[in-house]
Amino acid sequence: MPNVAVRREATDAKSVRRPARARVGMILGCVQREFLPEINAATVRVLTAEGFDVIAPEEQGCCGALLLHAGEENKALIFARRMIDLFERAEVDTIVVNAGGCGSSLKEYGHLLRDDPEYALRAQRFSAKCEDISEFLARIEPQAVRHSLPSRVAYHDSCHLQHAQKVRSQPRALLSQVPALQLLEVPEASICCGSAGIYNLVQPTTADALGDRKAQLITPLGADLVATGNPGCILQLRSALARSGREVPVLHTIQLLDASIRGLTY
Repeated sequence: MPNVAVRREATDAKSVRRPARARVGMILGCVQREFLPEINAATVRVLTAEGFDVIAPEEQGCCGALLLHAGEENKALIFARRMIDLFERAEVDTIVVNAGGCGSSLKEYGHLLRDDPEYALRAQRFSAKCEDISEFLARIEPQAVRHSLPSRVAYHDSCHLQHAQKVRSQPRALLSQVPALQLLEVPEASICCGSAGIYNLVQPTTADALGDRKAQLITPLGADLVATGNPGCILQLRSALARSGREVPVLHTIQLLDASIRGLTY
């Protein structure tokens, strides 16, 4: 995804574009860009449909989140400084993140680099620009028309979103904008699905038990789809639901919004 402003649709009969509402930087994520690139594509489509120019620097590396999860803070700070340098050059108004784990770390740059004389203030400014994609879209006035998406959707709260970032109402608000979509609440929403950064890699037995518990709670809801806001949760829930014998599609919230704007169904 190149470091260019993504095109926006013409808005009048003469095909003259309105000025962009803002320049929005986008974090691509390590796991997401490799395993779930369709989420990034959906994010760009929704932002451009809403009138924003999207800047996604292709040279961006890891944000350091996985290193922080592993206790490798000093190594993580190397990546943090590089990310700050890169997005300062991009000159964006806001930085959106569509991975809950990444977002929780990006918003902590100001704290993590508080003792660095060169980066302390710059890190604070960077973190102040970072928003989860659901936060950003929930606070703007929507321009793109939402079409009917008749589905029963169970929403799963990512721990990094609900606990670290305190983002709970915004994804639900976005899904509630979609006509004919029925939002279902998963019991024990505050409990982890077992992904937890790298927890499912270092403690797979316990992680699987947590995932299986989550699948047991989702299954009785009779959902057509499961939505969440973190790639680790998506992969974890897909695996757990497959083990349970009910392979309900698990998608990112932004994919459902994208489908609604485009008039598609799942």
